[in-house]
Order: sequence, then C-alpha cells, then structure tokens
Amino acid sequence: MNKIFPQGDINGNAAAGTKVLPGEAGCVALCCSRRGACLSAFVLLLLAAVAALIVLVVILGSPPHTPGQAPAHSGAQACVTLTNRTGFLCHDRRSCISASGVCDGVRTCPHGEDEDEALCRDVPQSLPGFLVAHCGNPASWIYSDQKCDGTNNCGDCSDELSPVTACPPCGPGWWRCPSTVFKYCDCIPRSLCRDRVQHCSDWSDEFSCLGP
Repeated sequence: MNKIFPQGDINGNAAAGTKVLPGEAGCVALCCSRRGACLSAFVLLLLAAVAALIVLVVILGSPPHTPGQAPAHSGAQACVTLTNRTGFLCHDRRSCISASGVCDGVRTCPHGEDEDEALCRDVPQSLPGFLVAHCGNPASWIYSDQKCDGTNNCGDCSDELSPVTACPPCGPGWWRCPSTVFKYCDCIPRSLCRDRVQHCSDWSDEFSCLGP
C-alpha cells in the first residue's frame, strides 16, 4: 500500500495535517528579532564612530604640514602695489596690500585673510616667500617691501647695501652720502639737508645738498 505524504500549497505553506515542531515558530520570531537588534546596534556604532572622528578633526584642527603636502599659504598670490612693490593679493582679486601689512594685527583685506591663523601662526616660516626678504644676519628678516626703501630695517644696512642687496641709486627725494644717522644708510631724505645738523659723515648734507 502506497503512502501519500501531505503537500504544501502554492504559497509554500504546509498543508493541513502538517505538524510544526514545538517552539519552531517562536525560534523564527526570536532570530528575526535578534538580527534586527544586531543591525541597529551596528548602525549606531558606525554613526558614533563618524561623529567622534568629526569632533576630533574640529578640536585638533588640520594635520600639521609634512613634506610632500602643499603649505597652508599655497593659495596666496603676489601682486604689485601702487608704489611698485610686491604685495599680497586679497581674495577679492582686486585689493593689493603691502607685504608689511600682512600679519600686522590689522585686517586690511576686505575679508581679513591677511590675518588668517594659518598664514600668521609661525611668521616668517608660514609666510609665502614673496613677502619675505632676508638680512645679512640669517636670523634676521624683513618684509619684502622694506628692502631698498632707504631705511635701515635690518639694523646692519644689509637691506639697503650690497653685497646682500642691490638697490637702485637714491631717488629724487634723497641725497646720497655715507649717513651718520642709524636710521639711514647711503641715502638720506633731502628734507634733512641744510638744517644745520650733520647727517652725512662728509658734511655734504650741509654744504652740497640743495635740499628738497
């Protein structure tokens, strides 16, 4: 005698008379519940890790500059000021400020980028090269627009005299002579001529210079 086994319906449900083992339904529900809880926990952990990373970046700031990376001032651009000096081009691409106006504590650019922390954090190392000029003493530096301006900015006149710096002859408002005034080097303002005070070691400011 052939035995007939019960078949499932078209939806995969067991036909009437098919027995389900005790606890099987509860196990299926429990497993599904556990899977959902595990998935939710994993998503929460992932979100927490991302949030912690963002907080660390905000607190610590950008990573320090290492060889091979572009410096913080890589976007800085040079321009020519009205006095024909190399200057700093502001982000509006119209304003050109003097080199010595960068990182001086005064926000000169319309958006203040000349005082940005990344640009001024370690002057002069953090400044782009076109803003910096070096003196005869390697430990001393000046802004590039202070070179050949007639004033002894380096303290040893190396920003005004060769062999460190090659400057053009004294301009029309200056008198060329070896100065006795620490502020000047080989040129003095003509306004100091004929004032009955010696400013040149050869007295030419009192006997030869005709004044302004």
